Amino acid sequence: MTIRRQNGLAVDSLLAIGRQAKSAARVLALAPAAQKDRALRAAAAALRARADDILAINAADQEAARAAGRPASFIDRLTLTGPRVEAIARGLEDIAALPDPVGAVIASWERPNGLKISRVRVPLGVIGMIYESRPNVTADAGGLCLKSGNAAILRGGSECFESNRAIHACLAEGLRTAGLPETAIQLVTTTDRDAVGYMLEGLGGAIDVIVPRGGKSLVERVQKEARVPVFAHLEGICHVYVDKAADLEMARAIVLNAKLRRTGVCGAAETLLVDEAGAAQLLRPLVQALLDAGCEVRGDEATCAVDARVVPAAEADWHTEYLDAIISVKLVPGVRGAIDHIAKYGSQHTESIVTDDPATAETFLREVDSAIVLHNASTQFADGGEFGMGAEIGIATGRFHARGPVGVEQLTTFKYAVRGNGQIRPL
Repeated sequence: MTIRRQNGLAVDSLLAIGRQAKSAARVLALAPAAQKDRALRAAAAALRARADDILAINAADQEAARAAGRPASFIDRLTLTGPRVEAIARGLEDIAALPDPVGAVIASWERPNGLKISRVRVPLGVIGMIYESRPNVTADAGGLCLKSGNAAILRGGSECFESNRAIHACLAEGLRTAGLPETAIQLVTTTDRDAVGYMLEGLGGAIDVIVPRGGKSLVERVQKEARVPVFAHLEGICHVYVDKAADLEMARAIVLNAKLRRTGVCGAAETLLVDEAGAAQLLRPLVQALLDAGCEVRGDEATCAVDARVVPAAEADWHTEYLDAIISVKLVPGVRGAIDHIAKYGSQHTESIVTDDPATAETFLREVDSAIVLHNASTQFADGGEFGMGAEIGIATGRFHARGPVGVEQLTTFKYAVRGNGQIRPL
């Protein structure tokens, strides 16, 4: 067979992946829940059995990333440890334990003419996943797509290529064990960036949805070039607002966790907003706690005045997703000022309010227009696993179809099943 190449890329091999995925999707759409769950549990068992090999492969990926001068936050997202591999395996088992969404009746009713109408969940079809420096996404995306009856085409970044291959091999073993087609979860085995372009075009009509997960430049490219629907968030500029009625010790714990638990995740807080009416008792201790924990603070004039270590903030700081141990801090005129600041500078991802005033909390929860809004809790709970979804394929901040953590239900659409007994529509 002649293989067409463009800029050195084997185009026909990519199109074949699409065709195989489309065929596998038809099988998965009809697969019983028990068979899909068996595949997920077998994949989890394979991850545990191969954990030492996976960690050795990942260590080599880490070393290559360090040699390339990648920042610490990038390395953190790339890194696998024993507990992280175990968490990936547990995530697959948690997905297996979820109710099967496929075939679930969302609503049903009967018309006066006797027609019985049901709205029924069905898979989306073939989901293309494009991601960077997150090998856990290989398992999360593959597992969620499998549970929801979708085929998956996964294209990870070159920096974790070998780690992705090792994890994908465990998913393939799970599919084989359950008697499902291995082509149900495929890994694009080229690091050529042109492969992304072909996926964005849909691989000859095979891909039904694209999900990007990575840096701002990747997501912007996907949103600009995709010829198929996209689940995406552009970035996670997440805020914590500490109200004048906040408990200081609670606020301190939440702010430190939201910013520093893992700085490289999209749910990490990037801006701290403090109620100017509570600044006298709140601002200094919160800022000093961040500084003492090794976090760089970039603040407005009032924030700079509380500690000489604070760096003056520029206008660009309020727009910035640092993904690092850096945070911008600003005083605002109460909850209304916080809501206005978030509306102007936020990315509609995740925001949190810390307050003991229920009315203020409800105002924030009602009026902040983000995918996830929390009261007295860290923004780092912006995670499908923490929401009881087993895992997530990403956090969607758009307004169509899915918003927030994208789990098994969000990876389905619906169709109408209409049952009659001979009805015809009158002329």
